[in-house]
Amino acid sequence: METIIRKIQKSDNGALAIIIRSCFHDFEVPTPGTVYEDAATDHLYELFSKENSALFVAELDGKLCGCCGIFPTEGLPEKCGELVKFYIHQDCRGKGLGKKLMEKSIEFAKKSGYQSIYIESLPEFSTAVSIYEKQGFTYLEKPLGNSGHSGCNLWMIRHF
Repeated sequence: METIIRKIQKSDNGALAIIIRSCFHDFEVPTPGTVYEDAATDHLYELFSKENSALFVAELDGKLCGCCGIFPTEGLPEKCGELVKFYIHQDCRGKGLGKKLMEKSIEFAKKSGYQSIYIESLPEFSTAVSIYEKQGFTYLEKPLGNSGHSGCNLWMIRHF
């Protein structure tokens, strides 16, 4: 199995939107107020052209399997970025790709001068939440910033 972790390309937009939305169905997650309904989900390459942002994708044997990135979400504290778009296709889970994507994203955040990373999620994504915990994220009582995703009810942060 050949694994490649790379930055998003414009040609990835359609496949990533499908992967992201399929995860909501796989885990029976409510979609209102989430990235599922966010129009930007169909235009991730363009979204991640913003300075101090990066979206990494994982390929396994030439097949696009998932993504994870860092974004300078409006309203976050100074030197804090948001870990976003952490989704893995059901056929690719359990192979360590999520961990590799997250570590690449955290490495990018550190190199970009961020001193902390914020995450919004939902309890239904329990596998991802357990990865966040293992990576040193701690829970917050309320959201930070202005992600536009009011449907999320789990907030975490990690300081470097």
